[in-house]
Amino acid sequence: MTGGGPAGGPAPAAHSGPQAAGTALPADLAAWLAASAEGIDRGDIPAAAVLPRLAAAGLTRLAVPSDMGGDGAGPAEAVQAVAAVAHHSLAAAFMLWGHRCYTEFLIRTPNEGLRAAQLPAILAGERAGASALSNVMKHLAGLEPLQVTARTEGDDIVINGKLPWVTNLRKDGFWVAAAADPVGGGPAIIVSLAHDDPGLVRSDDLALMGMRSSDTAAVTLTEVRIPAHRIIAQNAQGWLPGVRPLFIALQCGMTIGLSRRALAEARTCGGAGRAVLGPPIEETARRIDRAEAQMLAGIGSGSFAADTAPLFRLRIELAELAQQAVSLELQAGGGRNFLEGSGRDFARRWREAAFVPLITPSLVQLRSVLAAAGRAA
Repeated sequence: MTGGGPAGGPAPAAHSGPQAAGTALPADLAAWLAASAEGIDRGDIPAAAVLPRLAAAGLTRLAVPSDMGGDGAGPAEAVQAVAAVAHHSLAAAFMLWGHRCYTEFLIRTPNEGLRAAQLPAILAGERAGASALSNVMKHLAGLEPLQVTARTEGDDIVINGKLPWVTNLRKDGFWVAAAADPVGGGPAIIVSLAHDDPGLVRSDDLALMGMRSSDTAAVTLTEVRIPAHRIIAQNAQGWLPGVRPLFIALQCGMTIGLSRRALAEARTCGGAGRAVLGPPIEETARRIDRAEAQMLAGIGSGSFAADTAPLFRLRIELAELAQQAVSLELQAGGGRNFLEGSGRDFARRWREAAFVPLITPSLVQLRSVLAAAGRAA
């Protein structure tokens, strides 16, 4: 499902309460997300209303170098922003993840002309950015072939294939990064495709069980002709290690925000017999804190670029903790969480937690990569 640098500040302090994930947001944005979360999940609030609000709050500029129009902070800031949004709405955080990934691709591209042409609109939230690089990440791990091909014709590149599942494909304008396998041989390239490229067809939104306002759709590419100056990277295998740590760390941020919100709700549910849940709630919170600290330290130091296995393990652990957190919320709330009215927000978080293991690279794919590495060692 598609989709380094200096330390971004100190590791998080000991758990100070579940609301910590939400206090990083401006009050007006937090209030809007809280009021809109159900509508975003059900598709009643258009995705086009979400990204501009996140951009207006400065979230799209976090951890972007100051000379490129950002705030100049470290990568931890971007991860924590995604967590703060996910505290209210995983769908909104998922859009921010895809957009921030595309932003990172522009930051990391050696193609300065492409960066200059696209980054201002991306940072302002005027054009949506999307990542369709999951296929190439799985391809380089030996899990599947590339689904997009490229051939050179004069000064142009002609693209064919399909992107089966991409998020943040805003109907009124998007750029999407995709990997293509050159027909004549050689390393895979990363290209930027635009919503209005002739031959590019966006499907209707996928019929997801939730997160319906995330502009998630498929893209079919038929003889899409783009100029060579829209190449993000000439060699995917050599370029991807630089962007993969933040790509996955932002996914971890989504999970952290969701988990802490579920634990916050579990803490507020009193009643006979509920006190027995106190120790497992606090132990789950401590494990989330430890995993977050390790993840932020790794992306801050740049160590995950050389060795992604620890980051993969943290992503798996955090996904499992999300399942524990919503289970604890269910147990703490009891039967009222299974009623359509009182359990509405819980049901959304339950669906969100069910989605977390599927985000590419999925937990099955991560475990497959780790198992293969273990056999090769």
